[in-house]
Amino acid sequence: MTVDTHHHLWDLDVRDQPWMTGPEMDPLRRDFRPADLQAALRGTSVEATVLVQTVADPDETPEMLVLAETVDRIAAVVGWVDLTARDTREQIGRLQTHPSGGWLRGIRHQVEDEDDPDWLVRPDVLAGLGAVEDAGLLYELLIRPHQLPAAIKAVGQFPQLTFVLDHCAKPPVATGEWEPWASRIRALAAHPNVVCKLSGLVTEDEWAAQPDPSRLRACADVVLDAFGPGRVMFGSDWPVCLLAASYTEVLGVAKDLTSGLSDTERTAVFDTTAREIYTL
Repeated sequence: MTVDTHHHLWDLDVRDQPWMTGPEMDPLRRDFRPADLQAALRGTSVEATVLVQTVADPDETPEMLVLAETVDRIAAVVGWVDLTARDTREQIGRLQTHPSGGWLRGIRHQVEDEDDPDWLVRPDVLAGLGAVEDAGLLYELLIRPHQLPAAIKAVGQFPQLTFVLDHCAKPPVATGEWEPWASRIRALAAHPNVVCKLSGLVTEDEWAAQPDPSRLRACADVVLDAFGPGRVMFGSDWPVCLLAASYTEVLGVAKDLTSGLSDTERTAVFDTTAREIYTL
């Protein structure tokens, strides 16, 4: 069976998605609701998913917790709190004591949008990460290659906190200029408290050229070698992936990129590691 560790849902009548800028985002500029998710999963081996936040809005996470309570196959939520606030612990506490708070597994922030490449090691952010650790949650890293050095420093300061790297830190697939991304990925992977999602790669290349595993293989090989199959998890990044490939195509690409692994290793990538990390 398969666990999808990364997808989103949104209703544009409820809130805007400000990251959708430019005409190239038109395919995403509509509602993606639970029924759309169920349709995308139909006929696949996916039996559990992780719903991930999309905006820095404190109202979004409680809504996602309710969806996890009521929607089949959503098995965990990664939400948002303001890591820089003085009341980060209280924010997390309110989510965990929400009637559906038991579905909360982690916290994420769109660090990729921060101008400061060292945002993750600011004192107020580090204090927020400490609150995430104390709450027994994990922290998901949504970063770009130039932010990997700060991520490496932050991870080193919290060896007991599990970090999950989203989308392989958005590698330069389109250019194929793998350094310094590859070296920084290996340095991050040297910390045993970090796992990586094999996700988001089809949209890091030229969209019209996807899905094409041959264009993504070098990147996947770096990640699988650095982290080992036991610390890599499949994620679809649906519906963002629709800019380049359908849900079933993304799943097929991931299976192709892991075809050289043993059966046990592939099971880890697609199932058992996610169940352990997200306590499914």
